[in-house]
Amino acid sequence: MQIFRGFQHRQLASACAVTIGNFDGVHRGHQAMLALLKSEAQHRGVPSCVMTFEPHPRDFFAQTLGKPELAPARIATLRDKLHELAACGIDQCVVLPFNAAFAAQPPQDFVADILVNGLGVKYVLVGDDFRFGAKRAGDYAMLDAAGNQHGFDVARMNSYEVRGLRVSSSAVREALARGDMQATAQLLGRPYAISGHVVHGRKLGRELDCRTLNLRFSHWKPAASGIFVVRVHGLGSQPLQGVANLGIRPSLDANDVNGGRVLLETHCLDWPAELGVDGGYGKIIRVELLHKLHDELKYDGLDALMQGIHQDCEDARAWFAARI
Repeated sequence: MQIFRGFQHRQLASACAVTIGNFDGVHRGHQAMLALLKSEAQHRGVPSCVMTFEPHPRDFFAQTLGKPELAPARIATLRDKLHELAACGIDQCVVLPFNAAFAAQPPQDFVADILVNGLGVKYVLVGDDFRFGAKRAGDYAMLDAAGNQHGFDVARMNSYEVRGLRVSSSAVREALARGDMQATAQLLGRPYAISGHVVHGRKLGRELDCRTLNLRFSHWKPAASGIFVVRVHGLGSQPLQGVANLGIRPSLDANDVNGGRVLLETHCLDWPAELGVDGGYGKIIRVELLHKLHDELKYDGLDALMQGIHQDCEDARAWFAARI
């Protein structure tokens, strides 16, 4: 999949079939829409294209208004979103910066400047609640009329349901918030996973006899948090069983090397000897969160923390053993 940051790259195809949205999580509803997009693109002989935004529009408005509580919990990093879009067979993805200028753009300008002149769209597929342009003034009827004027087709896809439940990013966030990883996997069509480069941390895990693989995130409000049974991909030919902490580590000083930022700390239950002590640093790993053990806990000292970690490891081993 080709990835473009805005329209400064002219390698974009001269025509395409596009769908527009945040696609946070790329859940089963998104997947159904992307499958339809691919079919329509093939029918017209043009590439399939996803237009998405960074930051999330609600992140932008929350920051602009000084109301961080309005920002949505983030299901996926941009890296993971792009990975899942590529896995769905999309040909190209345009990531537009959502800023003040973009937010103020009238819907008519969005159609003319971005859809027609920027992408050369032949087909536009949107969701049933799609709005666009300044103050969300543009709707499906306006887009359909613009399609007639500019010569592109417009279609709208209804909600996708699983067992009577509308599949949405909000539903995924709710499942993650309550730690229901089975429901999350049903909504996503796959286990929930987070990927990234392994970075250096405080290396406290070595003192606690619990070496960890650390992934940091720029987004401060993840959709999930707590202690999880996990499966780690990217360190060898086979995935590794582990236990992970996703959060801010309340038992440690917020002024440590992590600086109070959200961190995914993953401990592999059986560390591959061939990797050596520092063999994980710099690698890109994918961590599947399979089962939530409990919320983050604040321990009274490192001895209590070490006991808690060892208990989590035992509980993770027992969880895997029950599924052999």
